[in-house]
Amino acid sequence: MAAAYSLNSVGSLSLSLLCLFATTLQVTSECDRTFVSRGGASNGTFHAPELLNSNNQSRQCLYTFLAAPGQRVLVEFRKFELRGKPPDGAAVGELPACMHEYMDIYSEMASLETGELVNSAFGGRYCGPIPPRQRVSLHRAVALSFYTDKMYTPPNLFTGTYRFINASEFEVGTPVPNTLCSFIIEASKRKTGLLLSPTYPGIYPKDVTCNYLFSGQPGQRIRLEFRDFDLFFGGPHCPFDWVRVYDGPDNSSAAIGTYCGQQRNLVLYSSDERLLVTFYTLPRAASTQNRGFKGIFEFSESFVKLDFISKHDAEHIRGSECDQKILSKKESTGFVYHPNYPFPYIQKVVCRYFIYGMQDSQNLERVRLEFQNFSIPKGENPKPDSTCNDGYLKVYLRGQEATDSYDKHDAELCGERAADFPPALVSDGPRLVMVFSSGELQGRGFKAKYTFETEYRVPGTAAPGGECAFTYRSESKKRGEFNSPRYPSNYPSHTNCTYMLDATPNEQVTVVFDHFKVRADAWNATAGLYGGATCSEDWVEAWWVGREGSRVPLGRWCGAAAPGPLHSPRGALGLMIALRTDAEHVASGFKARYVFEPAKSIFGDCGGNMSGAEWGVVTSPRYPLPYEPPARAAASRVCNWFVTARPGKRLLLNFQFFAVEGHLIDRGCPAAVLRLWYESPGPPLELCGEKAPADRWQYLSSSNSIRLSFIIADKSVGGSGWRAVWTEVSAAEGAACPGGALPCGAACLPRAALCSGLQHCAHPLQHHQHCEKGVSGGSSSSWTWWWVACGGSAAGAAVLGAWCRRRGRRTPRRPPPPPRPPPRPRPPALPDTV
Repeated sequence: MAAAYSLNSVGSLSLSLLCLFATTLQVTSECDRTFVSRGGASNGTFHAPELLNSNNQSRQCLYTFLAAPGQRVLVEFRKFELRGKPPDGAAVGELPACMHEYMDIYSEMASLETGELVNSAFGGRYCGPIPPRQRVSLHRAVALSFYTDKMYTPPNLFTGTYRFINASEFEVGTPVPNTLCSFIIEASKRKTGLLLSPTYPGIYPKDVTCNYLFSGQPGQRIRLEFRDFDLFFGGPHCPFDWVRVYDGPDNSSAAIGTYCGQQRNLVLYSSDERLLVTFYTLPRAASTQNRGFKGIFEFSESFVKLDFISKHDAEHIRGSECDQKILSKKESTGFVYHPNYPFPYIQKVVCRYFIYGMQDSQNLERVRLEFQNFSIPKGENPKPDSTCNDGYLKVYLRGQEATDSYDKHDAELCGERAADFPPALVSDGPRLVMVFSSGELQGRGFKAKYTFETEYRVPGTAAPGGECAFTYRSESKKRGEFNSPRYPSNYPSHTNCTYMLDATPNEQVTVVFDHFKVRADAWNATAGLYGGATCSEDWVEAWWVGREGSRVPLGRWCGAAAPGPLHSPRGALGLMIALRTDAEHVASGFKARYVFEPAKSIFGDCGGNMSGAEWGVVTSPRYPLPYEPPARAAASRVCNWFVTARPGKRLLLNFQFFAVEGHLIDRGCPAAVLRLWYESPGPPLELCGEKAPADRWQYLSSSNSIRLSFIIADKSVGGSGWRAVWTEVSAAEGAACPGGALPCGAACLPRAALCSGLQHCAHPLQHHQHCEKGVSGGSSSSWTWWWVACGGSAAGAAVLGAWCRRRGRRTPRRPPPPPRPPPRPRPPALPDTV
């Protein structure tokens, strides 16, 4: 071998090393091999010894490679077929493994003193068919220790090559005194060069810390590109071996990043003229199989100046040449510019702009981008898949950067003509990203205004000013959905949203709620289900809207009690629904459906007008049979009754039976509802659920008219229905009713009603057996009977009145929904024909 010589021709240095190995490992010189550099570039081969071992004795052979000063050794196996199958992990040097035939590797020996081989870092034990990866000595020597107890060892059991290489390529700068692998790289001495891990491309050493400090001149920046990067990967946070890059002169500077595993296309830039790279490996017995890193560096004044970022309320992304991020400050606005603004941009530069709106439990924004200046030359050589042949500005509106899908842009912009001026762009979500590539031609660049707008994620026509207001017009869509902001996520706090549903003059609109949960921490069922006294935190309200702009309130809802189906009256413009939230906690909100349908009569599908009588009965459709859902494809079945008494009179409505699907407190009335207008002004009372036989549901109107509206949604499954008796009454004056009328609560029943056979009052009043013939019977007592029983005197009448009043004041076992609290001032109500 021309590049090496054997033991009997080496100098005293080689003799000392070999004696050391023989002493510490207790081997004979029969199969040892030593390869020593004579200086200069040299290389050679080695192979296994041919051994006959009929008694299966332990045999150990030491191969040593010694470089000259200023050199290192690179050893690489070409063939490796040591007998045996190592257990999992043996390839990375884990013990115990490879018991009868193996190769131990030492490549980190620091000196040739006695015991150094034993004390030096163990590079791993190997057997089987997989060869060890190449090794580069950390200093000047590499040792291979081959062990076998097999009867015969062929010379082709393993083969390899060695090479003595120049150690200066690992000295990337001025060595830091008293360190193993730390250097200072100065731009004044070299502006470009290589950056190598201590033993690249061999397996990197354990238990080392190397610092590479790059020091440029003022106005310069540093570019570092890793062409090869292969470190042990211990997890995403790199807890074992890592490379950390600091944007400054020491480890107190801001870190650009920490890297391990395998990296591809890793290119980093400093923010100014200084950069620190630290390479750390963990002390451990096992050997890794990773080769470290190889990179190139460059100091330059031509890299992009960052003042176009820092002067305009953006933040430079550390490690990039000119990438920037802009974070919302709650519906804030600002501008983005091309690099080198206001001067023409620099050629062959790629900059990315990450413009991110708020996205958390309380906020959700989108980004609007409007260009004010734009000029990027298209170029002359057409590309088959692009209209921009040189520079371009690509815009991503759907968060493609999260999956590194930069090939799926939403807009590719270039050009210098007025026709090429970009339109306004709006992100689909909280993120908008731009990628600017300047190409080889120089242009005037761009300036664009960004605006963070609250993103509600509500279908419909949004208000042009960005407020939470949405319109649904019959001319655009006959049916659809709408929801609270961000549904099914929680709606944001401190929000006012309106939903306007506009019908044509010959149409009506129906709204059905499929989900409803609005925060109501202080909700109190005993205070009434609706109104300002109940829903005082977050709530939903609804109105009929007239074509002249008037509004009629329908109610206020909160908690889990969903509104009943809503139906605009004939002739109205439509419905308006509003969501109001305070600054405190939130909930999931609501989801609703709307349908525009041809207008029905003023009475709807059923119902009627009742007047000219002293009393009567009103029931749900088909009663006593269950009511039915609407016809197929219909959104709802609507029945309206209008009951009118004589002027100066009032109406008393008493429900004898009530069973409509829903529950006023637990889930509301989403499938069917009976609305009762009996107080004026004010929204209607909303009724559903079941009335127990002992419950008293009795309501006295504040005027001479009432209105009942029974609405059954398409998701109804039917119910038993309801029956109510209405009676024309006078208001009670003081403790007695005039003219012998019988008190019932705050009303005075007409005397004739006692013999009608109907239950006019919430507590039964039985007529006397001498009621006139022809009047409905079925009663066992009457007002007359009571008067006679008391002697036919005024005192008897007073007793009768006191008894009735006491009965009316008795506390029911389950009170009916109470009247609303006094209403707030409202806009003028629509006429009944609306």
